[in-house]
Amino acid sequence: IFPVFFRDGEDTFKILVATDIHLGYLEKDPVRGNDTFVTFNEILDHAQKNEVDFVLLGGDLFHDNKPSRKTVHSCLESLRKYCMGDRPVQFEILSDQAVNFHYSKFPWVNYQDENLNISIPVFSIHGNHDDPTGADALCALDILSCAGLLNHFGRSTSVEKIDISPILLRKGRTKIALYGLGAIPDERLYRMFVNKQVTMLRPKEDEDSWFNLFVIHQNRSKHGATNYIPEQFLDDFINLVVWGHEHECKIAPFQNEQQRFYVSQPGSSVVTSLSPGEAVKKHIGLLHVKGKKMKMEKIALETVRTFHIEDIVLADHPDLFNPDNPNVTQAIQAFCMEKVELMLDTAERERLGNPRQPEKPIIRLRVDYAGGFEPFSVHRFSQKYMHRVANPKDIIYFFRHREQKEKKGIDLNFGKLVSRPAEGTTLRVEDLVKQYFQTAEKKVQLSLLTERGMGEAVQEFVDKEEKDAIEELVKFQLEKTQRFLKERRTDAEEEKIDEEVRKFRESRKKNTEEEDNEVREAMIRARAHRSEDEVLVAASSDEDSMDMEMIGTSNPNDGLSSTLSRGRGRARGRARGARGQNSTARGSSRRGRG
Repeated sequence: IFPVFFRDGEDTFKILVATDIHLGYLEKDPVRGNDTFVTFNEILDHAQKNEVDFVLLGGDLFHDNKPSRKTVHSCLESLRKYCMGDRPVQFEILSDQAVNFHYSKFPWVNYQDENLNISIPVFSIHGNHDDPTGADALCALDILSCAGLLNHFGRSTSVEKIDISPILLRKGRTKIALYGLGAIPDERLYRMFVNKQVTMLRPKEDEDSWFNLFVIHQNRSKHGATNYIPEQFLDDFINLVVWGHEHECKIAPFQNEQQRFYVSQPGSSVVTSLSPGEAVKKHIGLLHVKGKKMKMEKIALETVRTFHIEDIVLADHPDLFNPDNPNVTQAIQAFCMEKVELMLDTAERERLGNPRQPEKPIIRLRVDYAGGFEPFSVHRFSQKYMHRVANPKDIIYFFRHREQKEKKGIDLNFGKLVSRPAEGTTLRVEDLVKQYFQTAEKKVQLSLLTERGMGEAVQEFVDKEEKDAIEELVKFQLEKTQRFLKERRTDAEEEKIDEEVRKFRESRKKNTEEEDNEVREAMIRARAHRSEDEVLVAASSDEDSMDMEMIGTSNPNDGLSSTLSRGRGRARGRARGARGQNSTARGSSRRGRG
C-alpha cells in the first residue's frame, strides 16, 4: 500500500492533512498570543504552494467553544487569503450533498456555489474544543460554513444511533469515500460502539474500488475503562484513519495488525500543555492517493515555537543533595539554573537554522522533590528568565512522586486518586466529580442524583457556560423521583421513602441510556431558559433606550445637558424594574438590572 514513489497526475488526489490547530490559544499572552495564527497561515501556505486538491482538518480548529472576534477575524482572513482564487478544483462529488451537509442552510460543497470563487476547499470535523452548543447547537465551524469558507461535515446529533454517510469524491479514476465523525463524549461513543449503534455506510456500486478515509476526534490512548475509543471498534474496510485530539505527532501511518488499516496521528500544531508528547517536532501531512495506494509525506512546521522539557529526581543525586544540609535548597536552585541554561543553549542552536522560528523558546523543568527536600521560590526563579523564555511563570514544576498523604474528614482524598501527577493528560470536570463521590464519606454522598448526571451538568456549566444546567438537572430529577414515589404509593414514612429513592437511583445508574436522555432533556430546558432570559434582557434594553431618547428630546429648550438626560434615563430604567415585580422572579431580576 506504500509505494516508494508514484507520479502525481490526473488520477492522484493531493490532500493536506492537519489537526488540532487551536486558533486563539493564549491569544492575550504578550509573547505567545499570535503563535496559532502564524502557524495556521503557514499550513495554508503549504496547501497553496503544493497545489493540493483540498485541506482536511481533524477537529479543534478553534481552542475555545466561543472564540473571540479577533480569533474569528484572523481565521476568516487566512481562509480568504489562501483558499479563494481562480484555480479550478479538479475533483467532483458523487454523493448526495443534502445528506452530507443536511444540517446546513446551504447543503452543498462551497466550491460549487456560483457566488463563491474557491480554489482550495477545506473539509473539517469539529473537535471537543469547538463542538456545537447552545439552544441552536451551533459551533464556530458553522459560521465559517455559512460564510462559504469551509465545509463542516461529520456532525451527528443523535445519542441513540449514528449513521456515518461518506462524502464520495472522484478525480480521474481514483475514488475516495471520506468519512467523518465530530467529537462525542468518549464514554457515550464507546457504549454506542459496544451496542452496535454506530454504522458506517458504504457505496452501493463497486464498494471495493473506493479508498476509504476516516477522520475522527477522540481519545486514542486509554484514559480509563471506557474513556477512549479502541481502534478495534472501527470497521476493517477502512484504508486510513486520520486521528485528531491526540497532540503528540505520530503522522507516519502505522498499521493496526488486527484490523489491517493504517492510522495517522498528525498531532497539534501548537503547544497547549507542557508535557513530553508536545515536545515532539510538529508536522502536517501531504497525503497522495492514487487508486487504492497512498503515500504520506511529512512536512515540518517552521513557525512553531520550540519546546524543551526535562525531568529531575533529586533523590537520584545523593552525592549532590543532602536533605539535612541547611544549604540544600540553594544547591537545588543552582542545579536547576544550570539545567535551564543547557536547554536554552539547545533551543538557540536549533533556531539558528530556522529564522522563521519564534525567538523565545518554551522551557519546562519538572522536579521530583520527594525524599525530604523542600521546593524553592518559583516566582523568584522565574524573574531571572523573564526576557529569555516564552513561559517564565511555568518553567519549574515541583511534584512528589513517591510520597502520598492521607487526609482525614470528608474532603477529597487526593492521595488515593493520584499516584503521580499526570501532567499533560486531560482530566475532565465530570471525572473529578466522579472521583470526589467515590472517595467521600457516606454522609456527603448523593442520595437523589447520580454521579454521572451531576458530572455532565457541571461540565456543561464550566465548558459551555450553561448557568442553569445544574439547577435544571436537580429540578428534573426531583420531579421524576416525586412521580415515581406517587406511582408506587409509598407510605409517608421517612425510612420507606429513603429506601424507595435509593432503589430508584440505582436503577437509573444501571440504565445509562435513560440517564443520557435525562441529562439531555435537562440541558434543553436550561438552554430554553437562557434564551428566554436573553429575550427579556434585550426587550428591557430596548425599552430603556426608548425612554432615554424621549427624555433627551422632550424639551429641547430646558437647558439640561445630555449627561443629565442619561442620568434620568437610568433612573427610569430602575423604576421600571421595580414595577415589574409582579412577573416571574427570573424576569423581574433581569429587567431590574436593565
